[in-house]
Amino acid sequence: MPTSKTTRKRSTAGGSSRGGSRKTTARSSRGGTASPSNPSPGISRIDQESRRTHGYFVRVGYKMTDGGSRPTASAYFGDASHGGRKKAWEAAEAWLKKNKKSR
Repeated sequence: MPTSKTTRKRSTAGGSSRGGSRKTTARSSRGGTASPSNPSPGISRIDQESRRTHGYFVRVGYKMTDGGSRPTASAYFGDASHGGRKKAWEAAEAWLKKNKKSR
């Protein structure tokens, strides 16, 4: 009985080994303007409905450890505690700008 070799095609636009999808867009550090839909590098949007978690997570200043690289500073800016999505994003951008300068 002949054996057949199957190959899995890897997707470079949006696929992930964890089953999710990730959209890639141009970021503000490359000339565009930052906005809630296009935050600066280091800012990630978290929308986890199952835990009612909505906000922005900011990481800055990575350092190497035995387990890999870790951010030296991070902060979370929740929509509810900042009065909405846009205000949470503005607070995240301000925190990132302030902490980038000090590193």
